[in-house]
Amino acid sequence: MSYNGSGTFQINTSGQPVVTGTVISSSAFNALTADLATGLSTAITKDGQTATTVRIPFAQGINSSLVTDATNTTTGSIITAGGVGIAKALFVGTTSNIAGAATFGSTITYGGVTLTAAVTGTGKMVLDNTPTLITPVLGVATATSINKVAFTAPATAATLTIADGATLATSGAYSLTLTATAATNVTFPTTGTLATLAGSEAFTNKTLTNPTVTNYVETLYAIGNSSTAVTIALTNGTVQTVTLTGNCTFTMPTATAGKSFILIVVQDGTGSRTATFTSVKFAGGVAPTLTTTATTGRDILTFVADGTNWYGTYAQAFA
Repeated sequence: MSYNGSGTFQINTSGQPVVTGTVISSSAFNALTADLATGLSTAITKDGQTATTVRIPFAQGINSSLVTDATNTTTGSIITAGGVGIAKALFVGTTSNIAGAATFGSTITYGGVTLTAAVTGTGKMVLDNTPTLITPVLGVATATSINKVAFTAPATAATLTIADGATLATSGAYSLTLTATAATNVTFPTTGTLATLAGSEAFTNKTLTNPTVTNYVETLYAIGNSSTAVTIALTNGTVQTVTLTGNCTFTMPTATAGKSFILIVVQDGTGSRTATFTSVKFAGGVAPTLTTTATTGRDILTFVADGTNWYGTYAQAFA
């Protein structure tokens, strides 16, 4: 008789099976018992006295009524060598599934990281305390900092919306604080630098409505010697000085409505120089005759435009 891997005994001893009226020989009986002993020696005993010598495949899986018991080896738990509470490695060829509500008396270690609490959510597990997440989708999340940028949570709620394709960036050694106590809309320019509340900045093409200006200064521009022709450019300044070194014709700038400027005219060492102003209307239609005194002859002319003409007034003979 032999015991095959399917757990079946096959009678192969000579003189077996025994038939009625046959005298059982000692050799046949001893061969049978030896064969039985050999078969039983390879069987797994239910009380755990026999240890398997090779890996046992379970084609239909394992059904067991295991209970959670970290201290008792007789209540259905699977015990590995070393006893209860000894850490063991679990090796799985492909996929390992733990279904249902699993309770472990100790901890599970995976990839060098110990899982000490239940895993929640769906998808892949994040085990590292500094994980790299590729294109994660975050719902309602809580964060104190991202990329070294600190976040302070509002007491109730707040909204930060950045338009598609837009960029929000700060630079420099100073902090940027935006404060709003009510609905506020601020439109920033596409280029240029915003003026600060303190400091000196140049404003170009700005419209001020009903401003209060205290102690303002207009730009003073020195034309220098006139020779016989000067073209006035207000981009140089709205207060200009000129020394007459010849009988000079002044070409006025475009008469833009609301523009004005002051021209201070000084005679050179020769004196008696004359001045003619194009496209200017003076009171009574008469242009002024300049003070002729050499060196000290000084007149102040003021011009204002209405969009069509320049209008001029003057004060003379400042000594």
